[in-house]
Amino acid sequence: MKYFKNLLIALNLLNIFFISSTSLAQTSRPANIGPEKGHLVIVGGGNVGPEIWARFIELAGGANANIIYVPTAGDDSTITKGDFKTVKKLKELGVKNITVLHTRDAKLANTENFASPIVKATGVWFEGGRQWKIADAFLNTRVQHEFNALLSRGGVIGGTSAGATIQGSYLFRGDTKRNTILAGDHVQGLDFLHNVAIDQHILKRNRQFDLLGFIKTHPDLLGIGIDESTAIVVHQNTFEVIGVSYVAIYDQQQFAGTSKNPSSDSGNTGPFYYLQKGQKFDLQSRQIIAPPITTPAKSIAN
Repeated sequence: MKYFKNLLIALNLLNIFFISSTSLAQTSRPANIGPEKGHLVIVGGGNVGPEIWARFIELAGGANANIIYVPTAGDDSTITKGDFKTVKKLKELGVKNITVLHTRDAKLANTENFASPIVKATGVWFEGGRQWKIADAFLNTRVQHEFNALLSRGGVIGGTSAGATIQGSYLFRGDTKRNTILAGDHVQGLDFLHNVAIDQHILKRNRQFDLLGFIKTHPDLLGIGIDESTAIVVHQNTFEVIGVSYVAIYDQQQFAGTSKNPSSDSGNTGPFYYLQKGQKFDLQSRQIIAPPITTPAKSIAN
């Protein structure tokens, strides 16, 4: 009798543990992977085309946009010259209010005075370079707090190359020695997009397989690889692909290599797959959002 009582207690404890573990797994992902109110425009480097700029400026308020330009990922020599091509481009596109925000001093970035321009901003743009430089300057500072506040009031944060990767939760290629070290001495991104690792230039630089091995060792993360002149526009749990090339999805559930490629009807199998312009993706369920089925209108005979 005592044996059965002990067995019953053990089974109850096991059941409690299982329920707790299941609940923890179900709550490990936030309600929204992306911003609840704002948007992200995450560009894979290269030439930022008219479609991408137009979307970013539109989300920032169009003619009334107030943009913060962050060149911090770049080289000191380039930043010192102050000859920012992106600032010139934004002005050509009609943006009148642009503020350059840069420092290498995290203590300065943690001050109210330095972060104050972000309070009235409607958009932020991160330039390319080395993503760990952005992390060193702004991670866990007042500036990062104000970036998040901007998203919370419906603003937009965009960036290209390093300015794309910094927006994820994991800082892929964040090593200070060289960018071929995928999991380096900097691993924390600004986390505007939760539970993801972002890579860029994937096809142009033959990087399309680099996230594969990484996600196998980090199965909780979703890998998003973005090619040049291509972007994802993120809001809440959905992103849309814009631009001219492809976005690759790396999900550990796909790694058996036997699943049909869900991005087309080609029947290809493999551990990752591509999305192209116009396609949408659900970040929470990690599934492609199928386009609505349209029924042709019936002609009315006279």
